[in-house]
Amino acid sequence: MLKLYNSLTAKTTIFKPLRGKEVKIYACGPTVYDFAHIGNLRTYIFEDVLRRTLEYNGYKIKQAMNITDIDDKIIKKAEEKNKNFKKIAEPFAKAFFKDIKKLNIEKAEFYPKAAAHIGEIIDLVGKLLKKKFAYHGADGSIYFNISKFKNYGKLSRLKKREIKIGARIAADEYNKEEARDFVLWKARKNGEPSWPSPWGDGRPGWHIECSAMSMKYLGPSFDIHAGGVDLLFPHHENEIAQSEAATEKKFVNYWIHGEHMMINNQKMSKSLGNFFTLNDLESKGFDPMAFRYLILTSHYRSKLNFTWKSLEAAQNALRNLTDNLRQTTDGQRPAATDKKTENYEKQFLAGVNDDLNTPKAMAVLWKAIKDKKLSAESKKRLVMKFNKVLGLKLSGPKPAKIPENIRQMADEREKMRINKQFIQADALRKKIESLGYNIEDTHYGPKITAARH
Repeated sequence: MLKLYNSLTAKTTIFKPLRGKEVKIYACGPTVYDFAHIGNLRTYIFEDVLRRTLEYNGYKIKQAMNITDIDDKIIKKAEEKNKNFKKIAEPFAKAFFKDIKKLNIEKAEFYPKAAAHIGEIIDLVGKLLKKKFAYHGADGSIYFNISKFKNYGKLSRLKKREIKIGARIAADEYNKEEARDFVLWKARKNGEPSWPSPWGDGRPGWHIECSAMSMKYLGPSFDIHAGGVDLLFPHHENEIAQSEAATEKKFVNYWIHGEHMMINNQKMSKSLGNFFTLNDLESKGFDPMAFRYLILTSHYRSKLNFTWKSLEAAQNALRNLTDNLRQTTDGQRPAATDKKTENYEKQFLAGVNDDLNTPKAMAVLWKAIKDKKLSAESKKRLVMKFNKVLGLKLSGPKPAKIPENIRQMADEREKMRINKQFIQADALRKKIESLGYNIEDTHYGPKITAARH
């Protein structure tokens, strides 16, 4: 049975969907004012593992991931570059989709953009005004009154924080140690993009965008809301307040948050300028799959300190894994190891079902690979089955085509080894190497690879 840690209850419990075998997930996507950094990408990988684990357990997924294409950061950058906000957002949205494709992240069913859902946002703000949860500010903007929502703080456990009743904040960025009335609809300012509404021209606040879009595609109540731990407060807290105030229904059953990526034991963030992008990793010769492998070695609720050394180790491990798979002889009959295979499958499932414990699952994978009593074909079948959750591109680059004369020399050398003609076999090996190929003696016979330069 799948168990997940729920930030709302602060407990790990057995997952139970709202409806049969269907699971509805909303995942906070990128704010497209810049390239996603690898800390962001860690979150998207964890959300992908969540989706894949649910599918592995037989659930059918309906997922929405928002693209925030209108907010303070985008507008600020548009002003700096003297461009329309769309000219800022669109290239970075395209870059995001390229990144997640390289990382083998499964596509969500919906990728709603905030600027395309102004109508839904206006309708939601209207409901909150009608129900007296929102009010008109002196500046012409509309604010959510947190004092009216009695359960405000239930996600972040706000008891220790001071709630400043009546204090308002119009910006999306504000002190995360305080709770204040937050903006739902921002009155138009000179030069900023705006849309008409019953309360005058303006634009949506950041928090209301996610509530409007998630409820449009998933309904007023759904199973899982996932994102980075930095969004828990105030963003997700505010989503709960405005959504439940409008619908009078429980918004989300499970809130699942991934921890920070660190660099030099400091949180990686764009504001601190201590971040890398996927392009940065690739420019240094690293495969995006090596980064995904690295993420899988750490539990999603644990901080992960990024180093180039750890990424290199992950790339080497991934190459080793791919090489092991290539040793499988096509058409080889698996040995009679059905019980051992089933045992490994149970161990793997127990790992991923233990709150997405990918380190435990990876340990099972390597244990199976190193098991000498398992046939190569059985190992391959296990790894490919496990990979439905892990999401690694294990086929890797196609092996270089080995010339026929090299193969003939390798076969001749193998006969020499069998006949214990080791001096002649060693001389032939050196000749093969001089022609640019390596030969390795394995349990499955000689393995020939092009030499790396």
